[in-house]
Amino acid sequence: MTDQDTSLAGSDRPHASTRHLAGASPAARRVAGARRNPSVVGFEQTAPHWLRVLAGMSWRLLVVVAAVVLVFYATSRVQLVFIAVFIALVFTAVLRPLVDMLSRVMPRGLATAVALLVGVVATLGTLAYVGFSVAGQWDSLSRQFTSGIDDIIDFLQDGPLPVTVTNDQLNVWIDDGRDWVVEHSGEVASQAAASAGSVVLVFGALALAVFCSVFFLARGHEMWVWFLNQLPARTRDTWQTAAEAGWYTFSGYTRGTVIIAVTDGVLALVVLLALGVPLAAPLAVLVVIGAFIPLVGAPAAMVVAMVAALAANGPINALLVGVFIALIGQFEGHVLQPLVMGRQVSLHPVVIALVVTAGTITAGILGAVISVPLVAVAWAVFSRLRRLDPPVEDDDAESDDLEVTPQEG
Repeated sequence: MTDQDTSLAGSDRPHASTRHLAGASPAARRVAGARRNPSVVGFEQTAPHWLRVLAGMSWRLLVVVAAVVLVFYATSRVQLVFIAVFIALVFTAVLRPLVDMLSRVMPRGLATAVALLVGVVATLGTLAYVGFSVAGQWDSLSRQFTSGIDDIIDFLQDGPLPVTVTNDQLNVWIDDGRDWVVEHSGEVASQAAASAGSVVLVFGALALAVFCSVFFLARGHEMWVWFLNQLPARTRDTWQTAAEAGWYTFSGYTRGTVIIAVTDGVLALVVLLALGVPLAAPLAVLVVIGAFIPLVGAPAAMVVAMVAALAANGPINALLVGVFIALIGQFEGHVLQPLVMGRQVSLHPVVIALVVTAGTITAGILGAVISVPLVAVAWAVFSRLRRLDPPVEDDDAESDDLEVTPQEG
């Protein structure tokens, strides 16, 4: 056989890399051919590995963002229902321990009714106390505020401030304010009407929240079991784990916030009564409400209390009010928060600031109130479901602990 015949015979033999594909399917042969030949359609090797990884992460992130935007859009369309369910969950978290305790000695339905009645009586009693305190002090408040405003004007005119304010300037400001009200009376009236409509919506949301909380407290476990039974069996454990982590965080945050708010209100009431500040009860209630708005609620309540003390009792009394309320805030941050909350809400202060700001921009005061518990619940669920890799060790700290030994000769 000649060399040419030998070469031709050799060309009929299968390549060594494809001998194992002699009996493979056509699809496997195409894949193998694509691996050997990058020009085959369907196989692309021109992009670097880091770009392919980044592209995969990018489209997945876009899908997640789109899902979040869809959830926010759907929530905005049924905002009243969302608010009602959120308030119902708050009522459930606060009253659940009382219902569990009462259900040991009475039927759970009756225990739910008693717990709701206790909550309604406590709320109405607080509002009645505030109303009676304002009505009883109205005459003296008018005189105190009149004299306090005169003192403030005298301080602005003859005080040590580098800038003085004269009576003529004050009269001009008052006239400008009156003219603005006259010119924008239509807008003010429309805003008042819109506020009246908002009040109706608030009462509607409260009624729906109470209705939902009755079933959450009385039949919440049965409702959750029914929901789990609608899911595939392979996913029920995951949903149960996520629900336990989320409810633990939400209920702990809600009950802790209520306890801290009531404690701050009682301490503020004692301080305001001791300093002789008028409207002590309404200001204390304002402190309680401010405790539910992270970062900005307490300072806003402190400013209002200082203004009331300044108008009634002078700058020294206002300064004392500010100092004592600031001390109450420090007591809350360093004692009450770690003692009551524990590690149920483990969010960094920077994260809380960013979340409150984003919530305020998105949904106003409502967003500032609900943003922190929602993010805390989401982080708790994520932390429970994720799988952590071994933590990164601090090389600098380890290098400080190492002992340097001399090398042997």
